[in-house]
Amino acid sequence: MERPAPDDVLVHLRRARDHADRHYAESLDLDALAAEARLSKYHFLRLFRATYGVTPAGYVSRRRIERAQDLLRATNLTVTEVCHAVGFSSLGSFSSRFRRVVGQSPSEYQARYAATGAPHIPGCVLFMWGLVESAPAGSATQEKPEAADPS
Repeated sequence: MERPAPDDVLVHLRRARDHADRHYAESLDLDALAAEARLSKYHFLRLFRATYGVTPAGYVSRRRIERAQDLLRATNLTVTEVCHAVGFSSLGSFSSRFRRVVGQSPSEYQARYAATGAPHIPGCVLFMWGLVESAPAGSATQEKPEAADPS
């Protein structure tokens, strides 16, 4: 069993963890998080896992799933919109990871709360206020461009 990071290194690990908490929907990789911590990536990986009990990638993934749970409970966004809003690029990987962590599919989870929860926040409000990022260009959730008027 590896020892947790010494106190003088914890501030660097916390900086990277806080960065992951704030930017979970962005593309975060080991290099970016290690740079945020100002440590070499392999040293960072080893210390992060020893200190927090999970790899940096596992931490970011768990954070994305937690945010997805919030969005599925409280909004009227589709599962695909939630998938992209929390930083997953593939609906399949999102759904399988969600099921593994939560124990049910995102659709089942959303349906469970739709019947008993408070009124949902409209997705347009979330996008308007920047609380959720819109889907990347070319993704399946974006609307098709209007056909050019032939006249």
